[in-house]
Amino acid sequence: MEKKIVKIWYDKEGDYLEVLFERKKGYFRETENDAVMEKVDEEGNIIGFSILKVSALKEKPLSIELKSQVA
Repeated sequence: MEKKIVKIWYDKEGDYLEVLFERKKGYFRETENDAVMEKVDEEGNIIGFSILKVSALKEKPLSIELKSQVA
C-alpha cells in the first residue's frame, strides 16, 4: 500500500495556510470564497488548496467544495 503525504504549511505572519495533497506542478485558481484558492495540476485535478486570513475562521467555520474540472 502506497503512503500518501499531505503537506501542511502555515505562515503566522502572513496568516496563510497551504495544504498540498500531491507534490506536482500546478497553479492556484480562485474559488467562490475570496479567502480560498485551489491548486490544480495541468489536467485540472485538485492537488491542494490555500486559505488567506486563517485566524478570521475563529468567528465561523469555513465550508467550501473543491471541484476538479476534468472533461
